[in-house]
Amino acid sequence: MKLIRKISIGADYKNEAMHYSVGQEVYGGHKICDILEDNGGYKIYITKNKEVLPWKYFNSNMAVSIEYNLDY
Repeated sequence: MKLIRKISIGADYKNEAMHYSVGQEVYGGHKICDILEDNGGYKIYITKNKEVLPWKYFNSNMAVSIEYNLDY
């Protein structure tokens, strides 16, 4: 089960933060498949045609808001 379902990057959550959710379509037909915590940062993975690719990494120095998946 995936624990993180949405990540928001930026200090101003409502007006200027970037929001990424699992299942969101991005980058020319790719979809976000995973958002994983990794060594104090966060990695976003995308998929297209069953191929999983790393897409973005945000380090712990950035303002981050996490929404966890509550389906457990």
